[in-house]
Order: sequence, then structure tokens, then C-alpha cells
Amino acid sequence: RFSLLLLNLEEYYFEQHTANHIINKGCRDERKFRGSLKICSKSIIFEPDDNIQPIIKIPLRDCLSIKAPEDNEANNPFRRDTSGGISVVCNQVFLIKERNIIAPYKTVRGRTEHLFQLDVAGKLGDVVQTLHQLYRASCLDKMGDQAAMITAILQSRLARTSFDKNRFQSISETLHMECKAEMVTPLVTNPGHVCVTDANLYFQPLNGYPKPVVQITLQNVRRIYKRRHGLMPLGLEVFCTENDLCSDIYLKFYNCQDRDELYFLIATYLENHVTEHTAESYMLQWQRGHISNYQYLLHLNNLADRSCNDLSQYPVFPWIIADYSSSVLDLTKPETFRDLSKPVGALNKERLDRLLTRYQEMPEPKFMYGSHYSSPGYVLFYLVRVAPEYMLCLQNGKFDHADRMFNSLAETWKNCLDGATDFKELIPEFYENDSSFLVNSLKLDLGKRQGGKMVEDVELPPWASGPDDFLQKSQEALESPYVSEHLHEWIDIIFGYKQKGSEAVAAHNVFHPLTYEGGVDLNSIMDPNEKVALLTQILEFGQTPKQLFTIPHPRRIVPKLKSLSRTWSHSVSVAESPVSPSEESFEDLTEESITLAWNNIAKLKLDERYKIHKEAITGIAVTCNGSSVFTTSQDSTLKMFSKESKTIQRSVSFSNMALSSCLILPGDTTVISSSWDNHIYFYSIAFGRQQDILMGHDDAVSKICWSDGRLYSASWDSTVKVWRCLPKETSSNKKHHCELLAELEHDISVNTIDLNAAKTMLASGTKEGTISLWDVTTATVLHQLPCHSGTVFDAAFSPDSRHLLSAGEDCCFKVIDVQTGMLISSVTAGEPQRCFKWDGNTILSGSESGELLIWDLLGGKVIERIKGHTGAVMSMWMNEQCSSVITGGEDRQIMFWKLQY
Repeated sequence: RFSLLLLNLEEYYFEQHTANHIINKGCRDERKFRGSLKICSKSIIFEPDDNIQPIIKIPLRDCLSIKAPEDNEANNPFRRDTSGGISVVCNQVFLIKERNIIAPYKTVRGRTEHLFQLDVAGKLGDVVQTLHQLYRASCLDKMGDQAAMITAILQSRLARTSFDKNRFQSISETLHMECKAEMVTPLVTNPGHVCVTDANLYFQPLNGYPKPVVQITLQNVRRIYKRRHGLMPLGLEVFCTENDLCSDIYLKFYNCQDRDELYFLIATYLENHVTEHTAESYMLQWQRGHISNYQYLLHLNNLADRSCNDLSQYPVFPWIIADYSSSVLDLTKPETFRDLSKPVGALNKERLDRLLTRYQEMPEPKFMYGSHYSSPGYVLFYLVRVAPEYMLCLQNGKFDHADRMFNSLAETWKNCLDGATDFKELIPEFYENDSSFLVNSLKLDLGKRQGGKMVEDVELPPWASGPDDFLQKSQEALESPYVSEHLHEWIDIIFGYKQKGSEAVAAHNVFHPLTYEGGVDLNSIMDPNEKVALLTQILEFGQTPKQLFTIPHPRRIVPKLKSLSRTWSHSVSVAESPVSPSEESFEDLTEESITLAWNNIAKLKLDERYKIHKEAITGIAVTCNGSSVFTTSQDSTLKMFSKESKTIQRSVSFSNMALSSCLILPGDTTVISSSWDNHIYFYSIAFGRQQDILMGHDDAVSKICWSDGRLYSASWDSTVKVWRCLPKETSSNKKHHCELLAELEHDISVNTIDLNAAKTMLASGTKEGTISLWDVTTATVLHQLPCHSGTVFDAAFSPDSRHLLSAGEDCCFKVIDVQTGMLISSVTAGEPQRCFKWDGNTILSGSESGELLIWDLLGGKVIERIKGHTGAVMSMWMNEQCSSVITGGEDRQIMFWKLQY
């Protein structure tokens, strides 16, 4: 029945002794109860073995005397029954869990004497000495002095003990580190010793509670996070699961060095850097629909220091539904949902106006809201029915007033809209599968409301048939298209760029300065009393999550209804489906064949190979019918290879300088090649000769693209130029007249470019690793990011143009969200990847060593390696159906690859 929740906040449980509790000693109605005497830093607790009897808690500050019988009495052979007795006289005592029922503590005021008779009489002196020490601490006037003295007693105890190595799972385990720490659970911490070996992480509580040792096998660890605990960077949380809300252990260290050393040891042990999860790595998975809105919010909470073990930093989830009165919940209507672009305090304009008036008149530091959206009190407000002991612990043995309890969803939502000081958000439990927090299954007496009604189960909205149905519909609402389209707005407010500064003011999202990370430096406060008071205030008031994003968060890619009709086919009949089978278009079939191809891309097999150049192959272009393949090379030639006859049919040299890329114009009549001699050459396939030269740059032309009569050329002269190329008729053949439309200036040589599907945006990558995104309609730069250290070898938009992938000399793939310009993913390869194709999820890349690699981008790992060239893969072509690939290598070969499935 005993738990650490019977202690006060910031109290420690030191030791226990088997004992008898004797009441009315020497009287006719003398009673004796067997049980366990627990010595805590601020109280004495006796837990009787008999469940009917209450647990007795005596606050040390309420003690009048604590003493043992005189030595000569204790040694008197005729007084054996009192040997090992401790007499405690107090003027207040709390009775807890009488008849084993969880209820508010009963307070017994007035002078009472309690005699505790220890089973082991020899421990009597030590126990009394400890109690006297702790009693002196509890009598100090100032909280800071009390805390300092108790800390000194605790550290002395920890220093006198060490981890019991007999607890190791195996005698062959090697010890890597041992230090002092506290295990953190909601509202309480338990001091002890931490030990890391080559196989396990151990925690041994000083008091042996709740068990002698907690052991975690390092092999099972999946995630590990550094935590801010009590505003200090001293926490470490370890998870053995991928998606669970609750961790396996949360430790708080006494100094940062111990925490960081332990983190390093575990992180080093973990394979594949399981620890290296960033907000960006989850963002890409979320955007592409690989993880749900719920999972993404859970991961963001984790990364922002929110933990189920810390009620002052409990995971925060949004109110989603705004309709608690209808009989049917309509998730197709926007008015069903709360406005996710505003904090709760700004949802009601009238209330906001009042708060803003007060804000304007307030002296610095100003804040709009006097309470937070997440605090220990709010968390337990929602969870009181399943965690009543936590509320009793937080509120000194009392439940809240019945009318202030979590009685009804509609009532709580209304109060969050209208209440002068109520701005709370929700907790993850509202979007999970366990509805027990909505039901008073423990039959708790939570009090009587004003109308005489007892507080029982939470009153649900009419549209929910029961607690499970309510959670089911809440989950559906959280994963609905409307929320998927707007969730990024709420993320901006809670975890993102609208959390602080001028953006927070504009978004009406300003809370008390103490709630923000860095709002106060506890180390700079010398007065221990002021420090304790401030910390208590901060922890009870609530804390703002760590800021994860400083620029607007990208929105989720929500599939349009047409494609949804296929994925939802199990629940939508053909008659209801927006697209009937007969209407399924050619584009849809192409899309399906592309998806099929990428799903099977690992089955790419080498079909044929030909050595056709004298130097590395730099560019590949193929005619529409696939019969002719044009290649450019550093040997300065453009060659035309016939797939049917397997022979070179043309070989042209425009100058003695290397060619860098080539493309075929629509109609298959003209090939354009770019050269290191600063020129761009137009070659007529029909006439078999050079048509035109465009002397467009002051240094080597590195890459060219074509779209709708426009040529885009990138050069080492630090520019990308946009040309309008119009064919002009002459007597001999068609020539091209090129007019410069725009010049996109860079700071350094541009190595690669790519156009998005709509041809409205251009991405460029430089030799210094910068990626720029340009609006080609206005010739202005939208975003510029230093992405790579070293040359950007290749860059390409995803088919939906939402993301841009780049590969660099630094062996990294980087993903940029096109809309916001945010770098949202980074994957490291063992060697540089020179060229690639991708579908938004999977990458086919050509490596420096000549292999073709297939990557699961979201998992950040290689799924297949295919042997290819004997030297770097320099260029890659893929057909529209993604079923046929041609690569060109440093080994002067072209290789034809086919999907075989």
C-alpha cells in the first residue's frame, strides 16, 4: 500500500525497519500493530501489515519529541518487551488509506504519543540519531536551508554506499561507469546508484524500493534522450520501445558530466545510431504519411523534453474538436474543428481583447496569460480517476473541489474558451485506446457538486456512445484531412517559430517569462531560499516545451480525394466512390506502374554494358522511342548509340574540351550539349551536324535543363542563365536564336541544377555546398541553405515538388522542404553518391565506388547494393515508367538496367 506518493513533494524515503506500533502503552486498551516503519526526509510513516488499519504519517515538523527509553531501561532484563522502542510525541498525524480505500487524508490534531518497537533493537540508536538530524532540518525556518541540510544528509548516505556488484546479471560483465543519481517518476524521485556495464544499465535505489535493482538490457534500448529536469540539464530518459509514450527509466544526475558520460556510453553501444533521431527525421516521415499525426506529436513532445515522468513537462496535445453538442460528429465540416492556428487563449476574441488590454498596461516583463496550457495540476485534473494518489500527493492529501473536477467534456471546453484563467490544452491520453481516465472504476469518493450530484464518470458529448467510442472518434478527428492540413500551424505555436519573440506577440502566444527555457538561470541565484521558491513556482506553474523549429513548419502532404478513393476502397463502395472504375485515367495507370516499379526497384538487373568512350561519361539522353542513346563524355565527344544494332552510329567532337551534360529537345530532332569550353552546342540529329553554338558563359557550363522553349544553363562562372530559344528557319536547316531572359547570381561555381515538375522553380547546387531555390517566373531566390560541406553533385525535386533531395561530396543526402526552405532530413552514406533518381521515399543512387545503392530515405538506410561500374557512377537516366535505367561511369561504360519482377 505504501508508495513514494505518500511523501511530500521534494521528499526522500531513506530506510525502513520491521516494527510494532503500540498504541496506549500500559493501558487496558493497549493495541499492537505489526508493520514497517519508514524513515523519510520530512516524515515518519508506519505501514501496518493489516490492510484495514490506516497508514500513519507523522510530519517531523509537527513532532514535540522523538526519543528512545533510557539506556539502563533498555538494558533491563525485566523490560524486554520495550527493547528497541522509539517514542514519538506529536500534535498532528495523518491517517491514509484506511480500510485500504484511496481517499483524502484524515487529519488527527492534538497531542498523541506513538511507540514504535523495532525488531532489531541494535538499530535503535542509529534510527533515533537519523530522526533527530531530520527533525532539526524540518524545524529550519527557510525552505532553502531545509533543502540544503536534507541534501547534505542524502549525499552523505550515498557516499557511504556503492552499487552491489553481486546484482550483475553475469560475472563476466565489465563495469564501465558508476555514479550517484535519482530515478524519476511523476512527482517523486528516488536516490541511488547507477551502473553501466558492457551489457546492462542498472539502478539500485538507496532504500531498496520498489525493488532492490532496476535492470535494462542495452540490447533492448531503442531511444535515449537528454532531459532538462527542474530547469537543469541533468536528466536522461531511456526507451526500449519505438513509439511508446512511457519510458523504461528516467534518471536525474547530480552533475551534467555524469549524465553526458552515461549518454555517451549508451549511445556508443547502440547500433545504427538509434539515438540520432531529430525533429527533421520524423518530419519527413510525417509529411509523406509514413507516421500518423499522433505519432509525430508524440515524437515532437519527446524531443522537446516532455516526459510522462515529469508532470511539469508532460506531453502536450491539442484540443482538436470544437463540437461537444451535436448528436453526430461531422469531420467533413471545418466548423467541427478548433482553429489550430491560435493558442487556446486566443480562440475567444472577447476574452482575448480583455487580456490584450491588460497586457498593454502591464510593466515589463509582459505576458498575456497568467496561467499555462500545461501544468501538473492540469495533467492530474484529466487523470484524477486513474491517478488519484498523484492528485492527493500534489494537493497535500486533498482532492480538488467537486465543481472544479473534470466532470464534463463540454463544460471543460467551454471553460477553456470563456474562463478568465483557463487556457489548458489536452494530454495524449485523449487520442489513445485506454478510456479508463474517463470512468470512475475505482469508485472514488470525489465529492458532491452544487446540485447534489456525486462526481462519477466524465460526461461525454452526445455524439459518443461511450468512453471507447469517444476516444475512437477523437483519434479519427486527429488523423482527419482537416487536421493534417492545419496541424503544422499548432506546431508553430507550441514547438515552433511562434513560441518566442515578435512572432509570439503577433500570434497572441506570450506566457510568463519563467515558463520558457532559459527564462531564469538558477545557477546565478545565490540565495538558496529564493532558488527553492522560484523552482517550486516554475514546476507548479508549468513549462513551455523546448523550441524545436525557428522557421515555419512545413505542412503535411494530404492526398487528394481521387487517390484516397483507392486507399479507402475497403470502406467505400463503388457507387459512393468519387472515381468509377471505368473513368480511371491513363495517368492513374501510369502512376500505379511507377509506384509498382519503385516498390520493386531492388530487383534492378544489369541487361547490357558497352564501353563507348575514352573518358568518364557525364551525360545520358534517350530518344522518345528508346532506340537511340546519346552520351557526353570528358573525352569531348557526343556519341549516338543504337540500342538495336548495339553500335555507335554517330560520334561528334565540338572542341577539345570535356562535355558535361546533354538533353534531347521535344521531337527528337536536336541534341543540346554543354561544355567545359564555356559554350552550349546544338546538334541536329536529322542533318548529323552542329546547328548552333551558344557562347553563354565565362567558365565551364556544368549542367543544362530544358522546358517549353527555355534553356537553363548552370556554370562555374557562378551563374545560372535562363534563355528563350526559338527555332528560326534558314535555307539549310532549323537554327536556334537564344535570348537571355534572366541571370541567377551565385557566390561561387554552380555544379548542378534541376527544375520542378511545374517548371516554376529551379534548384541549384554549388561547389561550396549551398543549395538555392529560385522562383524562375520572377528570377528571385526563395531559399538559400548551406547544405553540404563540399560540392553538390546532384539535386532533384521529388515528383510532387514538395521536397528537394541533394547529394554531396560530404557523403550526405539532404532533404529540403520546398515550401519553407527547412532542411528536414540528413542521411549519411559511407562514400559520396555522384548521381541519383528518387520518388520521394526511395533513392536509387550511383556511388563513387561504382555500385548502385537503393536507399529507404525515411529509415535512413541502404536496402540493396548492386554491383555496377569499376569507378564512380557519373550519370544516370531513367525512363518515365521508372522501369528502365541507364548509367554512365568513370570506367567509360554505359550500362543498361531492367526491372525484372
